[in-house]
Amino acid sequence: MDHVGAQALDIRSMPRGGPDASCLDRLLQTDIPEYLDRDSDGPADDARKRSVIRALEWTGELFGNHEKFAKIVLDEVADVADPTILELGAGHGGLSRKLLDWHPTARLTVSDVAPAAVAAIAAGELGGHPRATVARLDATELAFPDGQFDVAVFALGLHHLPPAAAARVIAEGVRVAGKLVIIDLPRPPAPLHVVRLAMMLPLAPVVPFLHDGVISSLRAYSPSALRALAEHAGARVELSGGLTSPQVAVLTRR
Repeated sequence: MDHVGAQALDIRSMPRGGPDASCLDRLLQTDIPEYLDRDSDGPADDARKRSVIRALEWTGELFGNHEKFAKIVLDEVADVADPTILELGAGHGGLSRKLLDWHPTARLTVSDVAPAAVAAIAAGELGGHPRATVARLDATELAFPDGQFDVAVFALGLHHLPPAAAARVIAEGVRVAGKLVIIDLPRPPAPLHVVRLAMMLPLAPVVPFLHDGVISSLRAYSPSALRALAEHAGARVELSGGLTSPQVAVLTRR
């Protein structure tokens, strides 16, 4: 996308498949919130959220996502002796724990916007770790000076945000850190996307993790969309992964 085209694009209405998304791809999106994004309306909602969080942590361990994501982040600061790392949308804190385990001198700020998530992280191992600071932060408005961190990471969270907020996270991330690493779900080509959704839908009404998985899939950003978000935020982006593995975007300030 050229600069003029990016300026003309209304990022608020951009499809999750990007400005050049096909008609089918434009249909494969939703504004329905996941259980994780909903305000609690009683014990049943709380139980669903806990179920999804447990499943995310379990699958992260089972498939080695924490290790894979930690390697991606640490590769970006391999030449920094004592890196400062900001994790946005930390959720259960599994990635930050792995980063601290793997790097003996890294210092982390572990954050999330949800008070319950922050309280759970603070009450666990990270809350008492000498090289970790736990904080409640809104990733769209970070109260840090420019360049405070060597790298910021936002893993499996960007799809939760509408395009305007996602672009704001990118702008803030590359402002406060030398690099912003975004790791998120892949958005397959529309025909494959239909097949994937068809496999998940039958159990989605009764399995909270699959319910959120279907919505996450419909809200995932394509490489085209990530490039448009980066352009709108004034960032350079390098993309890798996708299709059958998580998408990885490494962003720097223009």
